[in-house]
Amino acid sequence: MRAFVSALLFSYAGLLHAADATAPLRQSFDLQVPAAPAPVVVEGKSLLIYELHLTNFSSEPLRVREVEVRDAARDRTVARYEGEALSKRFDRLAAAKGEDALLLAPGQRGVLYLELAPEAPLPQTLTHRIAYLAPNHQTPQQVAGGELQVAAPAALDLSPPVRGGPWIAIHHPDWARGHRRVIYTVDGRARIPGRYAIDWVKLDAQGRTAHGDKDLVANSYGYGEAVLAVADATVVGVRDDVAETERVSQHGKQALGDATGNYVALDLGDGRYAFYEHLKPGSVTVTRGQRVRRGEVLGALGFTGDSTGPHLHFHVADRASPLGSDGVAFAFDRFRVLGHYPDLSQMGKAPWLPPPASERLSRERERPAPNTVLQLD
Repeated sequence: MRAFVSALLFSYAGLLHAADATAPLRQSFDLQVPAAPAPVVVEGKSLLIYELHLTNFSSEPLRVREVEVRDAARDRTVARYEGEALSKRFDRLAAAKGEDALLLAPGQRGVLYLELAPEAPLPQTLTHRIAYLAPNHQTPQQVAGGELQVAAPAALDLSPPVRGGPWIAIHHPDWARGHRRVIYTVDGRARIPGRYAIDWVKLDAQGRTAHGDKDLVANSYGYGEAVLAVADATVVGVRDDVAETERVSQHGKQALGDATGNYVALDLGDGRYAFYEHLKPGSVTVTRGQRVRRGEVLGALGFTGDSTGPHLHFHVADRASPLGSDGVAFAFDRFRVLGHYPDLSQMGKAPWLPPPASERLSRERERPAPNTVLQLD
């Protein structure tokens, strides 16, 4: 048994390979995956999107050096992160700017945000190994855990929540304050409602977001556009009493309870709920308990709630609570790719980049890639 354990401890490359297998037992990290991922297809590849929480239960600071994700059944490495690649994906809660976010004091928690594209066949069980440095140790220690069962593929093939175009599907996993990385604890549990959220902004042929004075809310191309039911569903949430400023620059900070602005929530069945947020005041056409059909108008795109400009926020979650729910994977039945913005700061200033000649433009049962420009006719 001792020989087997020694072989296991030294079977991994990099820092994990260098871990001190003779070190005595010690307190270290609690590893947890709060929400197991279901594969979702992006640009023809199945992605697994989830978070690994690390909490330091020792009495001394520990610095994360390397994280390895493994396919437990096939005993193979799926992904390994260290250095800058690890720093970009790791967020120590409440870390101040300039601090070493990979160093966790006793009691502190860090979150590793993962977007994996494993080789086929997809793993069924994932586990994690962490290499870390403790004070007065030259050799990294290690701990394993955070085992998860990959969920069944998303069975949600939805129609897009808007029509026509061009529309840009705004999201990116690397943004520190993007939907993907915003954790809410409004009811005693940490959740990420916007794990798969997309912000929809309408453009013109030159990539502009508005005509004339861009500070006027009504000048945005998407303002007032119809917001559509993505499937046959039942309305379970409505708000239509949030006021809207005439100008973007007049929009102040919103209270947490008003972050959604005016919104509609739909029960899609099977424990899945669709949320449409930041709707135009007075535009909501449905009521709680009403049954709606795919493509039916629910309201209009507006500028209410926690928003930096007129757009539609759309996501799907596991509870009928805008902030007290976990975002779940979904795909759209079809869309056409027009191009993308590698640098989102160029949106509104320059046309998007056209897709490579080799890219398949018509997509079915997929999630749009980050900052892709789409036609939804």
